[in-house]
Amino acid sequence: MFLSQKTALIDQASALPGRDRTVLENPTFHEIFGIPVQSTPAGSEVAYLALGCFWGAEKLFWQTPGVTNSAAGYQGGYTPNPTYEEVCSGGTGHAEVVRVAYDPNKISYADLLKIFFENHDPTQGMRQGNDVGTQYRSAIYTATEEQAEVAARVLAEFQAAFSAAGYGKITTAVVPAGEFFFAEDYHQQYLSEGKNPNGYCPIHATGVTCNP
Repeated sequence: MFLSQKTALIDQASALPGRDRTVLENPTFHEIFGIPVQSTPAGSEVAYLALGCFWGAEKLFWQTPGVTNSAAGYQGGYTPNPTYEEVCSGGTGHAEVVRVAYDPNKISYADLLKIFFENHDPTQGMRQGNDVGTQYRSAIYTATEEQAEVAARVLAEFQAAFSAAGYGKITTAVVPAGEFFFAEDYHQQYLSEGKNPNGYCPIHATGVTCNP
């Protein structure tokens, strides 16, 4: 019963009330880029990606050439400005999400999605490996209609690759982005040398790839 509670999305009427102010001080400076994590550098666009625990996911993207900023946060639920504990309780409806600012002249949105699909198992539903709960679900929160079209195409191409490799249906949700709520300071760049040089967060890559 406990497992079913953790893997069942809450409805809006039952969600926690949250609060009217962010849980992250503004500005909070990025450990790697040295700019506010809340900022979008000039000429950059933004992608919102949920692929399990956001610690390892954020590091994956800040190390990607063409990415200009990143942040850990919560999205896809109902509770405004939730805390980590609230999200982990399943009472907010949010997923753990990485906000990725990127220079489209250096890396395309489709290329970001290729990294996304290659670095977790998008067929697992409300979990990634031993991390079980709605906050670990796979999701792409699209900021524009163009992103939605690209996401649908890339997902379909990866579904063919996953099916050929013996996996089941991709459970990744592709939905318009609602408000992104920044996570607490200790989650931002959690695996950076400045915070947790010996920190670890697994990336649940399957080895499945394709070139969308």
